[in-house]
Amino acid sequence: MPEGPTIVILKDETLQFVGKKVLRVSGNTKIEKERMLNQQIVAIKSWGKHFLVCFKTFTLKVHFMLFGSYRVNEKKDAPPRLSLEMSNGELNFYSCSVKFIEEDLDTVYDWSADVMSDMWDPKKAKQALKQVPDMLVCDALLTQSIFAGVGNIIKNEVLFRIRVHPLSRVGALPVKQLNMLINEARNYSFDFLEWKRKYELKKHWLAHTKSICPRCNIPFTRKHLGKTNRRSFFCNNCQVLYE
Repeated sequence: MPEGPTIVILKDETLQFVGKKVLRVSGNTKIEKERMLNQQIVAIKSWGKHFLVCFKTFTLKVHFMLFGSYRVNEKKDAPPRLSLEMSNGELNFYSCSVKFIEEDLDTVYDWSADVMSDMWDPKKAKQALKQVPDMLVCDALLTQSIFAGVGNIIKNEVLFRIRVHPLSRVGALPVKQLNMLINEARNYSFDFLEWKRKYELKKHWLAHTKSICPRCNIPFTRKHLGKTNRRSFFCNNCQVLYE
């Protein structure tokens, strides 16, 4: 699943289409895709894991789910969910969810919850976390209303970086660890962005998909944890369980 930093990269790659009209629309989506034909793209935005193509009176929202992907100015050998062609190139989406948003985006999205946004508000995140003291930290980091853009890779790496066990309860975290959780969710997301742009993200992983803890040199535990039931990779020795 593409995480927030990957969507920021997609946004940057597609800014070339702002101001251009959609000249051709195709794909196997069931939405009324023809309404975009001959419409001008007025902005490209992102919120968390959502990619947003803005037209004058509506917005196309793309969510890549678990297995979605995209191609800019090229195609995959697979039928696209949606394909948009402009005078200067094309944009193709695969195995994803596409929907229209009719409302003003400012009424739909809390931009201060997006860890990649200039409007990110860590104080607001802290207030939200204090409202869910019994939530597991592995679930909290994946809660998009608090940490929009954080996905499973960032979750595993942040918890390893701050030495917190994924089954810790939010309300049991000491103030220092709670602050670290919030700050590193954003810090690691920007590290992710930098490494992804350099095509070297995986070589920087310390926990995600790894077998041995680089700090303790003992096997990582691998389990599907929390209500989200996502894969967690963690060290029972150096990541403290706060209950």
